[in-house]
Amino acid sequence: MTKGEETRQFIIERSAPIFNTRGIAATAMSDIMEATKLSKGSLYVHFENKDVLAGAAVDYNMEKLGNKVMAALSRHKNAKDKLFAYADAFNDPMQPPVTGGCPMMNFGMEADDTNEVVRIKVNEAVEMSQQVIIDIAKAGVKEGTFKPDWNYKEFATMMFAMIEGGIMISRVAGNNSKMKIITRNLKKMITEQVI
Repeated sequence: MTKGEETRQFIIERSAPIFNTRGIAATAMSDIMEATKLSKGSLYVHFENKDVLAGAAVDYNMEKLGNKVMAALSRHKNAKDKLFAYADAFNDPMQPPVTGGCPMMNFGMEADDTNEVVRIKVNEAVEMSQQVIIDIAKAGVKEGTFKPDWNYKEFATMMFAMIEGGIMISRVAGNNSKMKIITRNLKKMITEQVI
């Protein structure tokens, strides 16, 4: 990495938790200046404007979340355990895998009507997350772990929506009790498909 690339990455890493916690609209360049100890001019050397930096921060937060989920899945061999691990990766919304909470939830709710670029990024991440669930379940059907008639594509949509909804209600309530119910029921639904 060149010095310029290192500085750009440093700015992204320092600003990503701020954008994910406060939101894009509520984050000012002065917040980024404070976190990075860089001048406004230095920030604008690396990022044309706040929206460009916010887009990079969204990408960084999504990648960080994806890496943590994939690391959790990689510890397991069979499809059932991988699906359980996926659910468990989000089981504690009060201690989220990414500072500030789930970036898909945070940026998705903010950007759906206000920022088309971020909305598209979030939608891609949502589709990719559901595809991970589909791929695991499909492999489980192929390996003989799950029933061959399981509509795992529909299940992937439900699982993803239940997890995201559980994150929201848990964070608003300030506790994980509802997420525990969701995780328990997702695992029950998965177990019901085991041959």
